[in-house]
Amino acid sequence: MSMEGRTCVITGSARGIGRGIAEHLGSEGANVVINYRSSAEAAHEAVDAVETAGGSAVAAQADVSNREDVEHMREVCHEAFGPADVLVNNAGITADKQFTEMSREEWDRVMDVNLGGMFNCTQAFYDDIWNAEEGRLINISSVVGKQGNFGQANYAAAKSGMFGFTRTIALEFAQGGSTANCVAPGFTRTDMVESVPDEVLDRIVAGIPLERLAEVEDIAAVVQFLASEKSSYVTGEVIDVNGGMDL
Repeated sequence: MSMEGRTCVITGSARGIGRGIAEHLGSEGANVVINYRSSAEAAHEAVDAVETAGGSAVAAQADVSNREDVEHMREVCHEAFGPADVLVNNAGITADKQFTEMSREEWDRVMDVNLGGMFNCTQAFYDDIWNAEEGRLINISSVVGKQGNFGQANYAAAKSGMFGFTRTIALEFAQGGSTANCVAPGFTRTDMVESVPDEVLDRIVAGIPLERLAEVEDIAAVVQFLASEKSSYVTGEVIDVNGGMDL
C-alpha cells in the first residue's frame, strides 16, 4: 500500500491522531501537507518527523472554519506538490458541558470547526480529488458520533453528521471514480486522553472488549488503506476502530 508520490492534506495534523497519520503516510513515501491553526512549533516538528520518516512535507496554517484560510492552504499545497490526491478531514475541537448548561456559542463553535471545517476543506479540494487518478476523501469521526457521550451533545452531533456527509459525497465522487470514507476511532492514546484521571481511564478501558486504548498507529494504518489504491472498491463506509465497543 505504497503512498509514493501521492499528495495528502491532513487537517489538524500538528499533534495527536492527525500527526500520527501524517508520519505514517510520510513513511510510505507520501507528500504531506501538515495543517495547524495556532501551534506552529508543533507543526514544524511534524514536518521534520515526516521528512525523517522518508516523506516530503510542508506546514500550512489555516483555521479550517475560515474559508479564506482554507483557500490559502490549498495554494500552499499546490505550490509545494501540485493538486491533492487525498484529503483527511481530521481537525476537530470539543467544548464539553451538560446540555442544560451548554451555550449556543459552545454549540456553534464545535459545529463550525468539526462540520464547517469539513465542508470548507472538502469544497476547496473537491476538484483535486475528483480529477485525481485515485482520489480519496477520508473523514475522521469518533465512536462518540455513534454512541453519544454525557456532556458532549455538540461533539456527538457533529461527529454523527460526518456519517451522512461522507455517504452523500461518496455518491457524488463515484461518478468520477474517487471515493469517500469515514473512520470512527474509539478512545485513543493521545496527550488529551492521557490527561484524563487514571480512575476514569480505568473505567473506559474496562468497557473496551480488547481491554486497551487504541494507539495512534491503529488509526493511521486504517487511513493508509483507505488512502491507497488497494481501497478502490470501498466507498461510503464508516469504519470503526474502537476495540469492539459496539459488540
